[in-house]
Amino acid sequence: MFTLDQARAFVAVAEELHFGRAAERLHMTQPPLSRQVQKLEKALDVGLLIRGSRGVTLTAAGTAFLDECRQLLDRADRAPQRARLIDAGQEGLLRLGYTAASSFSILGGLLSALKERAPGVSIELREMVTAQQMEALRTGAIDMGLARPPFPDDDAVSSPLLQEALVVALHHEHPLARRGQPVTAAEVRREPLIMHSTEHARYFRDLVVGLLDVREDQVTHTVSQVLTMMTLVAAGHGCALVPDSAARLGLPKVTLLPLVESPSDVVQLHAMWSRGSTNPALKVVLPIVKLMRPNR
Repeated sequence: MFTLDQARAFVAVAEELHFGRAAERLHMTQPPLSRQVQKLEKALDVGLLIRGSRGVTLTAAGTAFLDECRQLLDRADRAPQRARLIDAGQEGLLRLGYTAASSFSILGGLLSALKERAPGVSIELREMVTAQQMEALRTGAIDMGLARPPFPDDDAVSSPLLQEALVVALHHEHPLARRGQPVTAAEVRREPLIMHSTEHARYFRDLVVGLLDVREDQVTHTVSQVLTMMTLVAAGHGCALVPDSAARLGLPKVTLLPLVESPSDVVQLHAMWSRGSTNPALKVVLPIVKLMRPNR
């Protein structure tokens, strides 16, 4: 193995092509500089320099090794500063879990805010339902999640990011869509309904059941993703209850109307993280996240 001092000695000689000038550059005398380079060549078992009376030239191996040494020394010089930045949370990695529905509501805005205010923090995205996020947070697989309450884990801390209503998605030619007025739960109950999956979209399913007396015979399809639900509505397979932010999907042939019985804050999305997290990047990200107040 060779040392960084040997690498610096070689780079100086290789760039100056003269031991005397290289020694002056390194503020040392020529004999110890020559010994450093000789030790390097011995450690590598490769000749790096061709020595002459007027200076030196690089061998082919020396030319290749010079490039590697420059990169090595650059990384070595930057390593302490980067370690300090990471320790301060100004650089680093934050693994962020998110639900599919949050990708068309708040995710884009959050990433933009983090890019602007914490540019040194890299964000790694992982799409997960809330239950998966809770487990990933517990095991340390993610540092933060965008998830739906409640959070039964006592170690999980959360901050609300988004509150919105459930609205009725209808085919644009449906009589209720043409009417253009808020729709009641009783009116929805008379329509074919595309429902949220119990297994993969339990949060939304429970909200819908809490607002509607859903009949089993009115459910045409059960799906897990809001986007799929909206696509089925556009194809004429029934109506659906979706979060108000689904309007951002901009699907043609779909009209969204208020549901009379839906509170304006019935759908909630929170940022959550572990109370015991030791990731310095999280400490930098949290104040930015907490500034993103619910829109209602």
